Amino acid sequence: MILGGLALFLYAVTNLSDTLKEFLGDKAKAVLQRFTGNIFMSLLTGTIITIILDSSSAVIIMTIVFVNAGALSFKNAMGIVMAANVGTTFSSQLIALDIGKYSPVVMVAGIVLVFIGKSDKMKAGGKALTYFGILFFGLYTMEHAVEPLRDNNFFHSFMAKLNAPLKGAGAGALVTLIIQSSSATMGIVITLAKKQLIGFPAAIAVMLGAELGTCSDTLLATIRSNRQAVKTGLFHLFFNVVSITIGLLLFPYFIAFIERISGGARLEQKIANAHMIFNIGGVILFLPFIKYIEKGLNKLVPEKVVVPPVVPPGP
Repeated sequence: MILGGLALFLYAVTNLSDTLKEFLGDKAKAVLQRFTGNIFMSLLTGTIITIILDSSSAVIIMTIVFVNAGALSFKNAMGIVMAANVGTTFSSQLIALDIGKYSPVVMVAGIVLVFIGKSDKMKAGGKALTYFGILFFGLYTMEHAVEPLRDNNFFHSFMAKLNAPLKGAGAGALVTLIIQSSSATMGIVITLAKKQLIGFPAAIAVMLGAELGTCSDTLLATIRSNRQAVKTGLFHLFFNVVSITIGLLLFPYFIAFIERISGGARLEQKIANAHMIFNIGGVILFLPFIKYIEKGLNKLVPEKVVVPPVVPPGP
């Protein structure tokens, strides 16, 4: 049941992202080109597009493709990459809400739109709505499937080990690397939290690891790309590694801070809040140093020097 729920979630996330990319592909490209004139516009645009597509990896990969095609500069891409990490926290807030039981209504509404839709836009909207419903139905399935784990001693001992920040982060990175979705990893964590099957420190540690695991597919997207695109992938890795390292170093203080500002909120809501604050904090930390990071990456990965062919002198 747990694997079935996870499969539904991953199927929905992939198809939802692909459907919206197909529907908004040219528009997204035009928006990225038009509304990324400075770092703050890049942050705003990247956040909004990530919320719509519900996939930071999809937005970052799309950004790398645009940079490789020369449609977007590396400097503007840096803002979008940071914003994608913030935008994906919106899904954590939704997952923390108890809306899974209403997911069949959303699925049915989407299927009805697909069948009665007379335009491609209406049918695409219906597909997106259907996948959105499947996504939350998958989480709802997992939520009920994990209930027997309450009485499983092995599971409890394993989850207790994740309270150690490095072990928890390693587990989060590994799970995200395997399933290729940090949103799915966060979905699993928040689902376990709803059933009181994971502690707050362990959940935050896994969250930190998930941020690292999501770098794998974006780095793969830079293979056979130009150096501007490679720098974009490296910046994503650098941003996440630095943020995670600081998160691990300040782990007990971060836990205490989230506990304090969340008050009497439920555990799943505290995790969603931590996910959002962590990524926003990373952006705030990096903003003053963007120019220096850009210069550093330009030196690390310089543009190829094109040497003009030597023309032999005429007779």
